[in-house]
Amino acid sequence: MTIKDIAKNCSVSVSTVSRVLNHHPDVSEEVRQRVLDEVERCAYIPNNSARDLVKTRSDAIGVIVRGNGNLFFSSVLKTVSDEIERCGYTMVLHYIGSDADEVKAGAILEREKKLQGLLFLGGRFDYTPAELSVIGIPFVCCSYTNYFGSLDEKDYSSVSIDDYATAWRAMEELIRRGHRRIAAVIPSRNDRSISELRYRGFEDAMRANGIEPDETLIEETGGCFEMPEAYEGTKRLLKRTEDFTALLMLSDTTAMAAMKALEDHGKRIPQDVSVIAIDGLNVSEYAIPTLTTMIQPAEEMGSESVRILMNMLKDPGYTRHKLLNAPLREGASVRSI
Repeated sequence: MTIKDIAKNCSVSVSTVSRVLNHHPDVSEEVRQRVLDEVERCAYIPNNSARDLVKTRSDAIGVIVRGNGNLFFSSVLKTVSDEIERCGYTMVLHYIGSDADEVKAGAILEREKKLQGLLFLGGRFDYTPAELSVIGIPFVCCSYTNYFGSLDEKDYSSVSIDDYATAWRAMEELIRRGHRRIAAVIPSRNDRSISELRYRGFEDAMRANGIEPDETLIEETGGCFEMPEAYEGTKRLLKRTEDFTALLMLSDTTAMAAMKALEDHGKRIPQDVSVIAIDGLNVSEYAIPTLTTMIQPAEEMGSESVRILMNMLKDPGYTRHKLLNAPLREGASVRSI
């Protein structure tokens, strides 16, 4: 698909399409929308840099980071940067919003910077081959997998923890400590992403231990891992019921927000409510009390992702899918009852 095809399909000139793509004001709203709809329908990727048309392929590795406020990604990124440089490449870093399309962003960056490879730090769990066809270079999904998608495992690589199993182990720690009334504040239970996988681990671990999950103890915040939403979600949970002794949060930052909501409600941690999370951020060691959490090994995740990508560049047929262990970091936010 070229800009000429877009123009033909919309019955406009190539220059009109160009003006729309470059945000020129001298195009009617009706024509602008028609062109944009066609661009979206055809998944057209514009090449915004004319000089790159004659540029030879660089030594650049693109890193697309989903969400610029994710503290865990910041921890991974330092190792990624160091490893890319050590391997003799240049890192091209690009942040996108939490709801942005990382594939399209990667395809644009590939063309503009003539990348040799791509590393996606965070992304969707449900890609299709058609969606990924716009990427023409090796890529690694770092911190997530294509669990809900239909990609052939031979067509890409990934490095992550087993989100389902990690949530299961977090639940078993609470159950081992005597807890049976366990609540959870989660982004979503059916987002076909990390939240759903961790919620499934929560639910299945409960049932495997003879505990039927109580719907009144599950609070959804609307699909994001932001602290304000976690704080408000915990407040809604407490307003509905206080009949729980432990709380599972799906990230350290949301756990710290939940701990504040509990304290603001007069609940002591862990005397009244135990709190466990998944992430293992250094900052959560300074929470009061220190957060008990399952550790995503940020340094290992970053170094493994770069190592695999380097091997993919050397051998076009090379792919790997690495699941890393997420050990428990015992803090002071969980007690036995």
